[in-house]
Amino acid sequence: MSELDVELAHGMHVVHDGPMEGPPMLLIHGSGASGSTWGPMIPALAARHDVIRVDLPGCGQSPPAASYDVPVQAGRVAALLDDLGLCQVAVAGHSSGGYVATALAEGRPDLVRSLALVSTGPSLDALLPQPAILRLLLGPPFGPFLWSLRSDGAIRSGIRATTIRQVDIPDDLVAGVRGTTYRAFRAVSRCNIAYIDERSVPERLAALEVPVLVVFGAADPRWEPSSAHRYEAVPGSNVELLPGVGHIPLLEAPEVTSDLLLSFAGRP
Repeated sequence: MSELDVELAHGMHVVHDGPMEGPPMLLIHGSGASGSTWGPMIPALAARHDVIRVDLPGCGQSPPAASYDVPVQAGRVAALLDDLGLCQVAVAGHSSGGYVATALAEGRPDLVRSLALVSTGPSLDALLPQPAILRLLLGPPFGPFLWSLRSDGAIRSGIRATTIRQVDIPDDLVAGVRGTTYRAFRAVSRCNIAYIDERSVPERLAALEVPVLVVFGAADPRWEPSSAHRYEAVPGSNVELLPGVGHIPLLEAPEVTSDLLLSFAGRP
């Protein structure tokens, strides 16, 4: 695997890995993170696919944007895929990146061959009380001040608060989180809430004709793990719960998660 190209397109930092002639796979990160979140899975995925990772606007190495509405974010991703001449792409989203992936399938079904959602909460009532360190960093009145003072250690502690297994957190992942401003994170969060408050993700997917894989940690501390079963209402969906895994299977169980994505994306 090698990183083939890095560019800024449609306000997003874009990284390509793997053979350009391979079947395309798009990876979308969650709130406050970056494309580096997928790093431990890239060797396996890029061995078979042309992998495209984006830093959504305001996150990682991408500049802020005027709007963080989920359909607007999906529109930027669609424009990127159009520029690359890609269609029928295997799309995967982690956490709230699954909302952008879903909105992409809603707005441009021609671009999406299959959809994999990893730790993507189905609706607001499935949200659990958040870990204390995240409430402190993100909430008023001290959130903006503490966010500006985050050390690498604090960032790592915040990430580990959402995991169950012991994980190594790569430096580029920490750097990606550091690149997200407090203002952008809060704006993205508000837009994500509005998106799933308007209509749940399973309801949205049920109206589409796209194969869906849902991967959830069975011990996710951010979303009620049993809520993953709500996706079973989507015709033809596949739901996988990973024992002893929290909110970030990408870091906690990269081999298993990669195998699930590869097997799903390879189906005829």
